[in-house]
Amino acid sequence: MPVTIKDVARSAGVSPSTVSRVISDHPRISQGTKERVRRAMKELGYHPNAIARSLVTQSSRTLGLVMSRAAEAALANPFFPEVIRGIGSVANQARYALLLSTSLTPRQELEECQEMLESHRVDGLVLLASRVEDRLVTRLARRGYPFVVVGRVPEDQEVWWVNNDNAAAAREAVEHLLGLGHRRVGCLAGAPEYLVTQDRVTGYRQALEAHGLPFDPELVRFTDFSREQGSQAARGLLGLPDPPTAFFATDDLLAWGALQVASDLGLQVPRDLSVVGFNDDPMSGYLNPPLTTVRVPIFELGRVAARLLLERLHDPASPVQHVLVPTHLVPRASTAAAPRAATA
Repeated sequence: MPVTIKDVARSAGVSPSTVSRVISDHPRISQGTKERVRRAMKELGYHPNAIARSLVTQSSRTLGLVMSRAAEAALANPFFPEVIRGIGSVANQARYALLLSTSLTPRQELEECQEMLESHRVDGLVLLASRVEDRLVTRLARRGYPFVVVGRVPEDQEVWWVNNDNAAAAREAVEHLLGLGHRRVGCLAGAPEYLVTQDRVTGYRQALEAHGLPFDPELVRFTDFSREQGSQAARGLLGLPDPPTAFFATDDLLAWGALQVASDLGLQVPRDLSVVGFNDDPMSGYLNPPLTTVRVPIFELGRVAARLLLERLHDPASPVQHVLVPTHLVPRASTAAAPRAATA
């Protein structure tokens, strides 16, 4: 016969109602009692009926994760598995499950998020990116749904978010190249509809202007965040009559593409071309040459996002919170002094 809640109560020496409160993680139950009941549940092989529990508590104990691109394409970028791992570490500790939205279009994304929240399939959402004009963020905020954004949102919206200062970090990366004597710095930018792209291009532009250099739109190529698109954009810039001597890539994947093109064209990095990336994917330190890049604590972004969402769920009246996590430049062997002809 299946194990019942009464069996767990008898084994733990508590009442069935106490077992129910432990299952729902009631704050008034002592930690010792919770551990004793959970130990009994494990020993007896008891698994609470999640559907029945959600009907009583109006909580699914599930957090929804929303990507603004199809999951198949997004998960190819190392950023997303790592930020999800950070979210999962906090969710698991709080006994929450994760549900990933795999919508293919912004319209489907909007409809699916609304359905997940209104049907109580999830208690709240973490949005893993934000667009320049994001209808999803606007709709969720207007309806008062609990959600947190990994990234920046438009300034006039009262939305919980965690982010890094992308403009300042990009400026530091480009100033590193300018300090090495580079004056023609190409920018391998991501998709222009994302705020993270806009912020990193802003930092690129600020660095140039701070050094008295003009912003040349011809040196900026907007593209998808992929190695293949990075290769294509880099090849186009290197084919200019006056090509850049360095690249600033707004994502390591784009920088990897630039390194591949340099090799294909017989250019030596960093003697002939310097390359800086962004995010510091674990593989970037093992490339040939190892990639200079901006280190973003991606796992921590996920951890903070999950913590903020749980805080909001436990106290819906709490004030809006914004958290910035620090970044820093990691100089490696893909950058060096500009070729003499370029600095003359």
